[in-house]
Amino acid sequence: MERFMGKKAGLVLCGLLVLAFFCAAETLVQGDTQGDIILGFVQVSAEGTWRMTNTKSIKKAAEEAGIHLIFREGENNYSNQIKEMRELIAMGVDVLAFSPSQVDVWDSVLEEARDAGIPVIVLDRAINVTDSSLYLTHIGSDMIEEGRRAARWLLAYMKTRKREQDEIRVAILEGVQGSTPAVHRNQGFLEILDQYPQYKIVQSEPANYIFSKGEEVMSKFLHLEDGKIDVVFAHNDEMALGAIEAIKKFGKQPGTDIVVIGVDAIKKALEAIMKGEMNCSVECSPLLGPQLMEAVRDVVKGRPVPKRVVTVEYDYDETNAAQEFPNRTY
Repeated sequence: MERFMGKKAGLVLCGLLVLAFFCAAETLVQGDTQGDIILGFVQVSAEGTWRMTNTKSIKKAAEEAGIHLIFREGENNYSNQIKEMRELIAMGVDVLAFSPSQVDVWDSVLEEARDAGIPVIVLDRAINVTDSSLYLTHIGSDMIEEGRRAARWLLAYMKTRKREQDEIRVAILEGVQGSTPAVHRNQGFLEILDQYPQYKIVQSEPANYIFSKGEEVMSKFLHLEDGKIDVVFAHNDEMALGAIEAIKKFGKQPGTDIVVIGVDAIKKALEAIMKGEMNCSVECSPLLGPQLMEAVRDVVKGRPVPKRVVTVEYDYDETNAAQEFPNRTY
């Protein structure tokens, strides 16, 4: 009888342990939430002013919307992002969102999300997939148009300078190779400049969106071209600001001897424009959190969501940078 009671007690204890395990697993997913919606989000990286501001916007918007956010970060590596996405799919989140590190490679994991019945939102950067129904919507900038805007601004600005030279020598500081901003901004920029044969691309190389790398690569460009560079187009402001330092160290005046164009319109870039060291920054807003949370709520409630949501943005130069500067929070 005692042996039977001991065995029975052991079975009860085992059952309680199993129950505790499943309760813990449920807590892992649901957490201390103000609402019932669980959003899994995989950020591309933690680097740079723009990306940190984007992360803050997402976290703040989720808290204000009462949406439980499970946040992951992929260290600018698509393999890490896919691993994190698969874990979120296994946890059974209501909606999966991510900012992709690369344009391609997403079909397989998005098919897994579809098979699990989890809708997917692409934030910030665009992706290429064989079946566009694998994701519900893409929220963010038109990065091809950003490249076009930079080129159009350059063409208009050069007319005001009344340069007589036949050739305008352009260097490009690319973002991470294969990333959406690098591919699309380059595409848009070259699409416009290819129509004007006097514009010659003399150097183009990735500087990975990093200030120090922007300075390093621009310094190399200046030495390779013996300083004969008229324009530098950087795929983000961090690299443009690094390029400014390289131009100064080379003995030239950024913004005067060499036209400097960046993308993002971060506060430091506007400040550089006000100082005359940078000429233009094409805005790419990181404040996407509220739009993401609105889309998440609509998806969960079964409301229709536009396939493409393009953020409204502006270009900043000497005519309007000072006006915008006090309003810029990043």
